[in-house]
Amino acid sequence: MEVCYQLPVLPLDRPVPKHVLSRRGAISFSSSSSLFGAPDPRQLSKRRGAISYDSSDQTALYIRMLGDVRVRRQVGFEPRSSQPYLCIDFPCLGSLSGSADSAPARRVHRLLSFQRYLHSSRLLRGLPQQIPLHLLDEDYTGQARCMLDKVGSWNFDIFLFDKFTNGNSLITLTFHLLNQYGLVELFQLDVVKLWRFLVMVQEDYHSQNPYHNGVHAADVTQAMYCYMREPALSKYLTSCDLLIGLLAAVTHDLGHPGVNQPFLIKTDHYLATLYKNTSVLENHHWKSAVGLLRETELLSHLPTEDSRNMERQLGSLILATDISQQNEYLSRFRTHLDQDDLCLSHAHHRHFILQMALKCADICNPCRPWELSKQWSEKVTEEFFHQGDIEKKHNLEVSPLCDRDTNTMGDIQIGFMTYVVEPLFSEWARFSDTRLSQTMLGHLGLNKASWGSLQLEQQTSGAEEPAEPGAPGGSGAGPARSDPGVATATRGTSPKDLPQGNGVS
Repeated sequence: MEVCYQLPVLPLDRPVPKHVLSRRGAISFSSSSSLFGAPDPRQLSKRRGAISYDSSDQTALYIRMLGDVRVRRQVGFEPRSSQPYLCIDFPCLGSLSGSADSAPARRVHRLLSFQRYLHSSRLLRGLPQQIPLHLLDEDYTGQARCMLDKVGSWNFDIFLFDKFTNGNSLITLTFHLLNQYGLVELFQLDVVKLWRFLVMVQEDYHSQNPYHNGVHAADVTQAMYCYMREPALSKYLTSCDLLIGLLAAVTHDLGHPGVNQPFLIKTDHYLATLYKNTSVLENHHWKSAVGLLRETELLSHLPTEDSRNMERQLGSLILATDISQQNEYLSRFRTHLDQDDLCLSHAHHRHFILQMALKCADICNPCRPWELSKQWSEKVTEEFFHQGDIEKKHNLEVSPLCDRDTNTMGDIQIGFMTYVVEPLFSEWARFSDTRLSQTMLGHLGLNKASWGSLQLEQQTSGAEEPAEPGAPGGSGAGPARSDPGVATATRGTSPKDLPQGNGVS
């Protein structure tokens, strides 16, 4: 059943909800205890995930893998302590990372600027009697506000925007887009709950991950916004489509541990067991998102059937980003285009196109301008080579793309573009033949040529003067850079052999 809300316009000023002091610990739907009462210190002192089980409607188990979470503060949106890189338990490896206590003190409030933190703390203490709808606008810097005026531009520099927002690009961008579409008013979203949800989402993206972090989520969200504005799609989208599409982009890699699915499987990680080695990361991202939606009660005012339906649609979109399903989705997309039987007035077809849009947004880095594309390549390679170093250290088979001694950035990028990106974006251009599609294909071609030129220069340099092992152009490949999923493609294997779990982006 398709739902399209046409609710009364929300007043600009609303009283502070009585439950704004809700705790942010493990979720509990037990009728014997108050959800917003004082938490039991024994329950909050240490945990490895927020677990919720709603016995009233036989809801499945939801798990958010957040590492060891310390006791929350009772006042203010103070962020959870930043999770150390790879702060997850691998039974066969033991501890792979340092203590979270080693993080510099200056990063305690990284997620919120000092001004924003004081503002939110005053709100939570109930000092102001009214909450303005445009809560974040007061804190935008001039530069960030100017950039948001061009948020639909394909040249949008998310790295610069993240600096202007003091590391809060995901929160700021998402709130702006939801407000711009009028979804805050239309769905009568509580501004404080929305603020808590976005802060907690950004916290749950491990900032220590070079690639799978909140900036990547913000970049994917911006790309998703661009795709949803395309004429072939925008005129058919309902308010629910817009809300679910944006939420899926925001949470599509939520809680990503910085390693891929094969690593979780071969180290007997509990997530691999929980999801039976199938779309492990994608299922984890989805359940994490649902856990946060329920913990913040962002959609609790909607009818239960509608909110559960939204959760299912959210999962369907996130699960579509599994790279191991790339061929299946691409083949289905190509068949629809060949037969010209897409009817976007039907919710089923519209949802499928949203799935394809999110898949494009998730791997659109090679289609960005060279300066942005190259930065993403460097970051994703750093993350994967770090995984390879861990696998070598513990005598595990090194995953494809993760061996810094056998992969070079140029070869990896060219293979990724040829076997993964070009086929997908060529079909997307058939569906939406617009200036944006041609721009993306143009950048893709130029970037591919640029990587080829860099490869040629490295080979020429290596032939003239032997390079030291580990140096650029040498046998060690040194600081070679890559996008996940590319090295395998370079060797001519199928996309199913690529690292799973959003590995390509």
